[in-house]
Amino acid sequence: MKKFFGTDGIRGVAGEEPLDPATVFAVGLALGDDLGAGARVVLGEDTRESSGWIAATLAAGLRARQVEVDHAGVLPTPGVAHLARSDGYAAGVMISASHNPFQDNGIKIFGRSGYKLPDEEEAAIERAILGYRAQPPAQPAAPPLAHDATLREQYLAALAQRFAATDFSSLQLVVDCAHGAASAVAGELCRRLGIRAAVTADRPDGRNINAGVGALHPAALGEAVRQAGADAGVALDGDADRAILVDAQGQVVNGDCVLLMMARELAATGHLKPAAVVGTVMTNLGLEHALQAEGIELVRAAVGDKYVLEAMRERGARLGGEPSGHIIFLEEATTGDGLLTALHAFDLMARRRKSLRALCDGWREMPQMIVNVRVARKSPLEELDAVQAAIRAAEAQFQGGGRVLVRYSGTEKLARVMVEAASASAVEQHAHAIAAALRQSLGE
Repeated sequence: MKKFFGTDGIRGVAGEEPLDPATVFAVGLALGDDLGAGARVVLGEDTRESSGWIAATLAAGLRARQVEVDHAGVLPTPGVAHLARSDGYAAGVMISASHNPFQDNGIKIFGRSGYKLPDEEEAAIERAILGYRAQPPAQPAAPPLAHDATLREQYLAALAQRFAATDFSSLQLVVDCAHGAASAVAGELCRRLGIRAAVTADRPDGRNINAGVGALHPAALGEAVRQAGADAGVALDGDADRAILVDAQGQVVNGDCVLLMMARELAATGHLKPAAVVGTVMTNLGLEHALQAEGIELVRAAVGDKYVLEAMRERGARLGGEPSGHIIFLEEATTGDGLLTALHAFDLMARRRKSLRALCDGWREMPQMIVNVRVARKSPLEELDAVQAAIRAAEAQFQGGGRVLVRYSGTEKLARVMVEAASASAVEQHAHAIAAALRQSLGE
C-alpha cells in the first residue's frame, strides 16, 4: 500500500502532508534521482492559488538534482502529457487536484512516453521521498517560475490541426472551463477552429476552480445551453482531462454515452480493431448491452484512467474511458483529454448533421446509484460484517441481474457504493442500506 501515490498521483490539502513544502521538495529530489542528472522535465499547473508555490518548490528539488525544468504555466493536464511525449522530455509533471476544491492540490507525473508512471516506479519514488522526509535535506529558496508560452502554443496547435478540416459553422456551443486550466486555451482554440461558442467559467481567481461549475456541476452548463439556444455544450474539470457533455435540452450526456457514439463511429469507418472498448467496474450495464448488440466487447478495468489505459494497451483497444468523462483516444493521446473529447463529439455532430441526442440513439441507461460515504479509516471491506451482509442481501435480490460495487476512493477519504439493477427502487433501497452499514462501521 503506497502512502502518497493514489490512483491519480499525489493529492491532498495544499500545505499539509503530503503537499507541505518539505514533502513537495522531497518529491522533486526523488523524481530527480529517478530521472538522473541532465534530464529535462516539463511542468504545468492549474489555476489554484497554491499551484504556483507547489510548482516552484518541486522545481527546486528537481534542479537540486541537476534536472532541467521547463515551465509551461497554466495548461491542461493532457497538454503536459502531450509535451512530454512530443518534445523529448524525460517526464512531465502537472500540479493539479483535478475536480477537487481549491484547497486541495496534487502532483501528477508522466513518463517520457506521455503515460502515467507504472505502480512499481511510483513505489520506488515514494520510498525515496520517505527517505528524504526521515532526514530532511537543506531546502533552497523556491522563487516563482517564469513560464514559456511556446509550450502552451504547441498543445493548442496540435489540437487545432487535428480538426482543421472540420466545418463547425453549423453549430452553436457552450464551453464551461470550470475556472480551471482550460481557461488558458479554450477561447483561442474555438477561435482557430471557427467554432461559435460562448466560453464560460473562464475567469479564475485562485479559489473559484470547480466551484459550482465544470464537470461536477453540469446543471450550470445545461442552463447556459438552454438560455443560449445552443446545440450542445461541454463542461470540463479543473485540469481539463475530463468532459461532460450536455445536449440542446441541457440534459447530461456522460462518458458512457460518449464511448457508445464514438465506438459506433470507429466501427462504421473500420477503425475499431479489435472490436473492443475499455470501461471500468463503474461503467453502466446499459453500455455493455448496447455494445454487445453491435458486436463490440466491453472490457472492464479498475477505476482510474491510468488503469483504463493499461487495459487498452494490453488489449490493443483504441477507445476507452469512464462515466466521469475521462475518455482516451489511444491513437491520439496518452491520457484523458476533455477538449479532445469535446471536439470529437462536436466534429461528429457537424459531419453527420445529427444532434448530440440523436448520436446517443439506442442508449438505455440501467438505473444506477452511487453513494459517497466519508470514512475515518479504510479498513479492509471484507472484514466489515455489517457491510458484507448488506451486499449479500442486494445480490440475493438481483439474482445476477444487477451489480454491487463498494470501493475506497484512491484520492479522498471516501467509500463509494455503486448499485445497479433494472429496478430503480431496489437500487435506491440497497445503496442506502450498504451506505448506512459503512457509516456505522467506519464513519467519522
